[in-house]
Amino acid sequence: MPSVHVLCWKECLDAERLEHQVVIVLDILFATSTIVYACSAGVDSVWPAVDHAEATRIASGLERCILAGEYLAEPVPGFASATPLTLGEQSLRGQTLVYCTTNGTVALRNAAGATAVYAGALLNGAALVAHIVREHPGTPVLIVCSGSVGRFNLEDFYGAGHIVAHFMKYTGYDTNDAGTAALLLYRGCDARTALLGSRVGKMMRQRSLQHEVDYAAQLDILDVVPRLRDGRLRYC
Repeated sequence: MPSVHVLCWKECLDAERLEHQVVIVLDILFATSTIVYACSAGVDSVWPAVDHAEATRIASGLERCILAGEYLAEPVPGFASATPLTLGEQSLRGQTLVYCTTNGTVALRNAAGATAVYAGALLNGAALVAHIVREHPGTPVLIVCSGSVGRFNLEDFYGAGHIVAHFMKYTGYDTNDAGTAALLLYRGCDARTALLGSRVGKMMRQRSLQHEVDYAAQLDILDVVPRLRDGRLRYC
């Protein structure tokens, strides 16, 4: 029976145990939601960087790109926004995005040794799960909540419940206790309430960025599936 396990924060990820597993990385506010959005807007690829220094190095080797990101929820000077809608105010189609965040892009890089690594969000949950079931039948799936520098994040755990709920629609999948807890949260609460009630959601609301949270709270509106290969994400 294929398993769908949930890790509550990226620091629990054991790189030596990723072989023969599919990993879904979640950073709902905002790294993976932004990556999914950018792919839907037509970017050619997204290079996830662990910090702004590495992002700058990656960008220096590219002919042209957009540098975007944040560190500890603060904008990086000279970089474009890390949030979906504000980033989308500039033309993304055909562009290469070099993107760094405190948690989500770090989790993506740490998971690179898995059989396959995907960026997941509430925005693309249905398409992502359908793709994995089709392309990786029977392969164990690990959902990694990025969290926040070793802390539990409500929005990522809610996102894990959304993904687990989609897997449960297919015959034979089982989950661990964390996956069951995430599923119960998802079934008992709507997305907007969960995201706006989270620490990051409250902070975004204080910064008059509630519209970014509202966007990330939408379920299954995009059918892009970003996969990490050779250091960069491209949509399937």
